[in-house]
Amino acid sequence: MIRIYNTLSQQKETFKSIEPGKVRMYVCGMTVYDYCHLGHARVLVAFDVITRYLRNRGYDVTYVRNITDIDDKILRRAEENGEPFTELTGRMITAMREDEVKLGVLPPSVQPRATDYIAEIIAMINTLIETDHAYAADNGDVYFSVESFEDYGKLSKKKLEDLLAGARIDVQEAKRSPADFALWKAAGEGEVSWASPWGNGRPGWHIECSAMSTHCLGDTFDIHGGGPDLMFPHHENEIAQSECATGHRFVNTWMHAGAIRVNKEKMSKSLGNFFTIREILETYPPEVVRFFLVSSHYRSQVDYSEDNLAEAGRSLARLYHALRGIEPMSSEDVPETVHDQRFVELMNDDFNCPGAISVLHGLANDINQHRREGREDEARQAARVMVRLGDVLGILQQNPDAFFQADAGGELTAADIEAKIQARADARKAKDFAGADRIRDELAEQGIILDDSREGTSWRRS
Repeated sequence: MIRIYNTLSQQKETFKSIEPGKVRMYVCGMTVYDYCHLGHARVLVAFDVITRYLRNRGYDVTYVRNITDIDDKILRRAEENGEPFTELTGRMITAMREDEVKLGVLPPSVQPRATDYIAEIIAMINTLIETDHAYAADNGDVYFSVESFEDYGKLSKKKLEDLLAGARIDVQEAKRSPADFALWKAAGEGEVSWASPWGNGRPGWHIECSAMSTHCLGDTFDIHGGGPDLMFPHHENEIAQSECATGHRFVNTWMHAGAIRVNKEKMSKSLGNFFTIREILETYPPEVVRFFLVSSHYRSQVDYSEDNLAEAGRSLARLYHALRGIEPMSSEDVPETVHDQRFVELMNDDFNCPGAISVLHGLANDINQHRREGREDEARQAARVMVRLGDVLGILQQNPDAFFQADAGGELTAADIEAKIQARADARKAKDFAGADRIRDELAEQGIILDDSREGTSWRRS
């Protein structure tokens, strides 16, 4: 049985899907006004692994991850750039998908865009007004009445009276209560807008997710996930407006990924420690970055630093070292092993990826021992199990040589290295051993390690 930590109950619960054998999951996606950053990568990879594992256990998973393509930040950035907001969002969506592919993140089952769901958003707002959970203000905005939902705060454990204490209403707003939030924002002259019963405007951020998730997955679905900063107010507001609009429980299990810190400080543009995914991938191989993220439990805080990335690279390299030069046995010839069972046991415990990776290192040790003792079949069988389990985490699917020889910016290319290896071979053939050693040392200085064997010389990046 799979047990998942439910943020709503603040404890691990045995997971039981609403429909046997099927899982309906929604994860809040990106607001596409800029390139995806490391915090986005954390959420992308965490819920990719969760989806992969649920499917591995036989569930038919419908994974919905939305795109917010209309928002104040988007409109401001488009205005700064002097371009239509649709050009900005189109470019950022393309970049996001490029980043996902590099990190080995599988595409979601459905990826709805907010601008495609305006009709559904307006219909949900209408329902909320009709049931006295929302009201149209004199300025053309529509607000949700937080006090109309008695369970407000049940996710974040915040009390409404505490939120109201000291809260102020902006002079530009027409709220009845400072805790109320916008469902529809009236548009000024020339601003991007859609027609509605309350005048031209655009949706508030929170209502977008409620409309998209319930349209794609139903009034109640199994799992809702997102980053740690979304619990309040975004997810709290989603619960309030969704349950008031449908009359049903919104979500059974709430999951939140842990925060990213950089050298033990909060990641922030103001601190100068803010990194986009593509900036990081200019220095580190994508699978190393993914392995770094997977190596921490999805709920834990992750500290990004050069030392931690380097350690992740060394750990992943140890796994690939075990697989190098061995042909994994075909999967149909390898039954379930104790390693499979231990892997499942750990992953069933709230997706314990660090524990699962320890199983992979145990398999690497077994492979190395089998090879030292000349038991090639056992080594090939263990290699197949290792690759099979690695696939659940989205790692170890490369040819080991491709992993070790991957080009990185500013380094020697594979062709350069092969040319130097040939020059070294020519020098040795001519008995110029000093020249051969010099080439080896030059390569070593640039992080290239040569491995000589009876079959020839292979190489890898250190």
